[in-house]
Amino acid sequence: MKSSYVLLLIAALFLAITAVAQEPPSDTKHGILVRETPIYSGPDFSSAKLGQATRGREVFVLDQSREWLHVLASLGGLKDVTGWITNKGVVFINTPDGEKILFGEAAASELIASTRAGRKGAADDARRLYYRVFDYFPKSDLAAEGLYRAADIMWQMDAHNKSRTSSTMVDLNSPADAAEDYMKMVIKKYPRTKAADLAAFRLIENKLCEDWMGESKCPEKEADVYEKYAAEHPDSPNAAEALYNAATRRAALIELYKTENKPKQSEESRSRAKSDADLAISKYPQSDWAYRARSLAFMVDQGIPTYGNAQQ
Repeated sequence: MKSSYVLLLIAALFLAITAVAQEPPSDTKHGILVRETPIYSGPDFSSAKLGQATRGREVFVLDQSREWLHVLASLGGLKDVTGWITNKGVVFINTPDGEKILFGEAAASELIASTRAGRKGAADDARRLYYRVFDYFPKSDLAAEGLYRAADIMWQMDAHNKSRTSSTMVDLNSPADAAEDYMKMVIKKYPRTKAADLAAFRLIENKLCEDWMGESKCPEKEADVYEKYAAEHPDSPNAAEALYNAATRRAALIELYKTENKPKQSEESRSRAKSDADLAISKYPQSDWAYRARSLAFMVDQGIPTYGNAQQ
């Protein structure tokens, strides 16, 4: 019963977020915090402290008293607080270069999150800030990348959570099943962009098998998916990687088909592995993936198995 309630809360949050995404705030009363901000019961530092709002949280201005703002502030976890904050570190729709400020703080938070002694919650801060670039400034040149980076952080956090032994902790601000939906949102709202290419490549991960089980079915499917991606996204930063990944699957199939007594398919896979590798080399010659493709093609030419117990 408890788990059902949590799932309902997650679903409600996701619907609320996507609803906001459809209609970006158009007034100057909505703002985004770019610094951690204490909330007080009155417009005075000596008044009671009601809470602490983190970076990327949204506030709605109810009133103003000199350098103080009376706001309804989101603290996360479906919790809102009404109180007073100083009129500093708040980006509004009409703030000059507001999207650049949000993006810059998001990038700074993301970098901090990647360091060993990084600020607690920095990844979540970055996710919220990147998303707000898209949410508040959907027509900005930074909107597509902001939405993708927010989705990518969610994706990485989801992957990290799945790798942990305990899955009992649920963050209502980043429902795990929303990561894929956000990637799809990038593709839908900003088609034929670098961000859409990156999102489409991320989505391939959900089509990969966890274990090939020594059979040809999975690498066949994966090679097809990677080849299709490279054909449809030739200008993607991931196109060379996709071709290399396809080539590794075709190279693995050389040996897998032998174990299944399919010599004809084995030889066809040898040819297709070389073809994918050669395409990566010719189209993206300066990429690391092209150099790796050369190494793989060399082994295929030499008849060196690249997969399984026959690997030398």
